[in-house]
Amino acid sequence: MTSKGKTNVLLLGNGGREHAIAWKLAQSPHLDKLLIAPGNAGTAEVGTNVQISLEDPIKLLEYAQRQAIGLTVVGPEAPLALGVVNIFREAGLPIFGPTREAAMLETSKAYAKEVMVASGVPTANYQVFTEYETAEDAISNWDFPLVIKVDGLAAGKGVIICENNEETLATLKEIFIDNKFGGAGQKVLIEEFLIGQEISAFSFVDGENVSPIIGATDYKRAYDGDKGPNTGGMGSYSPPKIWNKDIENTIKKNVFEPVIGYMRSIGNPYTGVLYAGLIVTSDGIKVLEFNCRFGDPETQVLLPRMETDLLSVMQHVAMSGISGVDIKWDPRPCVGLVVASDGYPASYNVGKKIKGLDQTDTLVNIFHAGTSLLGDETLTSGGRVLAVTAMSDSFENARELIYKNVEQIDFEGMIYRKDIGSGL
Repeated sequence: MTSKGKTNVLLLGNGGREHAIAWKLAQSPHLDKLLIAPGNAGTAEVGTNVQISLEDPIKLLEYAQRQAIGLTVVGPEAPLALGVVNIFREAGLPIFGPTREAAMLETSKAYAKEVMVASGVPTANYQVFTEYETAEDAISNWDFPLVIKVDGLAAGKGVIICENNEETLATLKEIFIDNKFGGAGQKVLIEEFLIGQEISAFSFVDGENVSPIIGATDYKRAYDGDKGPNTGGMGSYSPPKIWNKDIENTIKKNVFEPVIGYMRSIGNPYTGVLYAGLIVTSDGIKVLEFNCRFGDPETQVLLPRMETDLLSVMQHVAMSGISGVDIKWDPRPCVGLVVASDGYPASYNVGKKIKGLDQTDTLVNIFHAGTSLLGDETLTSGGRVLAVTAMSDSFENARELIYKNVEQIDFEGMIYRKDIGSGL
């Protein structure tokens, strides 16, 4: 805390999720200074960017100590895997996010499956392999399509759907023999392919208590009509089309509470945001995966709907617990469109000047992802560049707003899907 009774906050990350978090934190009456390491061109508008690598938790800790940081918020998964939460906690600094051990729910898909099975959470059938030959031998036991997942972190690109034997062998060869995913691919899961509506579900968790669940749906494929390669997400909307109180309560009771209870029982309590990637099948709701932070691009459509002060909620999670904290959400829908660089998710060019950001109207939010500042110019610096989001009284109105406004924005090689939010 600072002398004014307000809090200095350090936010870790530089993507669209972090710009949305920074934008929401900046609205808090309890905020003093907002510092973002390393940030992007968007976060620079609501706080101060700090050039410290997310790969250096000790340097981040020393900076937080010097700046009298009252709360550190971890955006992406990589610093969690490096144990930044453990390091800050050992030094007595409040931090929002799970420990390295609890974050294994995301950093190891095999561990996440073990937790699901142990806590009775419904999920797809699977097998784990550590070498090409045994995986190859097992293929005959599986129906197609099947899903191959690398165990470790792979920047959202470690899940491959294989339609036949040839594709499966080629994928396994890429992972085990060509070492495409490095250390992340030393262990591989083969999993049954599930059919149904996918939902991203989120909850604030303090190690024991689970907040009411909030949901979103994202678009993983690069091209219209859900065609093309998997990406980190080309758009999203909230709430999901099939969302209702029954689904929310079922997810809380059958997924979040058993997992959080189990993690606590084995001495590995989970704190922060837990994100469950779910699929609603004919056999009920099943878990596809867990992530240990807010989703991207889901955060960009969730936080505009959040009516409660985000900083206050995060402080309760990190310090005093969320029992009795009432988290409110605007019932109106929000739709978000991701604007990307041509070639994403494969190779793409960066350093392109972005024009028209000042031409959009106030009914939309522009959240920066892959952007950087050069003087007073905003340049592209990544595959996913911006998310254009709008909240309105209907999905159709929100959708109209984002597509009308995205036309004001331009950079060389700019691409986006034309069907985000259609038919809702």
